[in-house]
Amino acid sequence: MNLSVQFETLAMMLLSGIGMGIAFDSYRVVSNRLHIGRIWIPIMDLLYWLVATLLIFRVLLAKNDGEVRIYVFLGLLIGTGFYFWLFSSTVISFVVWLIETLHKLFRFLIRCFQLLVIRPLLLLYKLARVLLGFAVALSLFTIKLIGQLLRPFWLLLCWLLRPAIRPIWRRIEPWWRRLDLAGRFIRGWARCKTLWKSWFRED
Repeated sequence: MNLSVQFETLAMMLLSGIGMGIAFDSYRVVSNRLHIGRIWIPIMDLLYWLVATLLIFRVLLAKNDGEVRIYVFLGLLIGTGFYFWLFSSTVISFVVWLIETLHKLFRFLIRCFQLLVIRPLLLLYKLARVLLGFAVALSLFTIKLIGQLLRPFWLLLCWLLRPAIRPIWRRIEPWWRRLDLAGRFIRGWARCKTLWKSWFRED
């Protein structure tokens, strides 16, 4: 292995040490902000060191075919120490600011979604209920009004047709009573009134 490769490997280890420090501080801040339970901290630490080891080995494999020399560990120690000496507090402050910014952005997006989507849908739903209730009430009023207007003609027609209808009614009366259409209509109407009150009652 020539000297240039060794210097390149040492430089990469310095950068890797700095990267390990950045990743460690970021992971520590995020875990504190997310309030990760103590039982998960050893597992997360193990995953951190496992990933860091794999990445460093990948860098070594690309630079010097994976040969591990003393300057590899020296470069990692110097890079990590240099990072914690100069950049650790700055990186922690930046990660805290980034998390707070993302949190505020997420809350802002949720608020916009509520204002632009949820509230209009609720207003449309309430408006639809009001319009449907008005339409049903108007229909019932119209039916009652028409019934009142046609009642004299119906009574007159029944009086005129009574002599012809009476013999027919005597024959179908037992069958009509077995059907109990009037009772079924009254029970159905009572159910409709109950549904009406449950759907259009005041909130």
